[in-house]
Amino acid sequence: MDLWQLNIFCKVVELRSFSKAGKIVHLSQPTISSHIKDLENHFGCRLIDRLARAAIPTKAGELLYGYARRLTKLKNDMETALSDFQGLIKGHLLIGGSTIPGVYFLPRIIGVFTTRFPEVSISLKISDTDGVINHILAGELEIGVVGSKTKDKHILQHRLMEDEMRLIVPATHKWVEKKQVDLKMLCSEPFIIREKGSGTRKSMVQKLGQKGVALNSLNIIAEMGSTEAVCQGIKNGVGISILSVIAVAEELNSGKLKAIDLKGIKFIRHFYLTHHSRRSISPLAMTFADFLRNELHAFT
Repeated sequence: MDLWQLNIFCKVVELRSFSKAGKIVHLSQPTISSHIKDLENHFGCRLIDRLARAAIPTKAGELLYGYARRLTKLKNDMETALSDFQGLIKGHLLIGGSTIPGVYFLPRIIGVFTTRFPEVSISLKISDTDGVINHILAGELEIGVVGSKTKDKHILQHRLMEDEMRLIVPATHKWVEKKQVDLKMLCSEPFIIREKGSGTRKSMVQKLGQKGVALNSLNIIAEMGSTEAVCQGIKNGVGISILSVIAVAEELNSGKLKAIDLKGIKFIRHFYLTHHSRRSISPLAMTFADFLRNELHAFT
């Protein structure tokens, strides 16, 4: 058993596939299978159940996965620390992004960063805000960017940038010529909402609650798990929603969607750089965080 085999094992578990893991680490599927078999022989138990369409960890595999992730992270931290000691920026960084930052601006910034520092590789895990925070608490991610605050005392958050959310309707909607509508009108229209755990949903519920509008006052006809799904729902006449203007900028510019103000309410929120309060941030993560702040300052 070695760290390389544990890294391969982690990829199989995360991707639920021998072939997909092979593509990531540039090995054939039979070679991946051989490494997993070696690990199973070493520990004397089955680690992966090879089902028809997925590779699923057994209970023993789930146990090993937790330790393997910590070992590979420690290896990455060691390499990063020694590189930093020598004045080099290199290593592997695990970061998370909730839907808006994870889809709409973190990939661009990661691209610029890795171009400037070619010996750095970054893994970006996209989830909702609660998911990113839970991965940080579990030690699976070092830092993340999310769209709402958390009350968890083990999490530290630093404000990065402002985001505006507005009422979004399709170009064919009866309100398309209006500059603003009141909350009573909003409650009468079919409405699409993001899933629980979404920062967009939390911010919307908080702002509406301040105006005395409860979530059950809305005519909710669909709940969707991503901003892209909500956007498609709006374009196809399923309903309207309140979304980040960053997320729908392309559709707004093309005229496919229209942004409308709600009378007497401004949906302003912030994105937050998020990390564990009791874990030291690696030099590589600190370098990326500084780079992120500078890029977002230029972006805004």
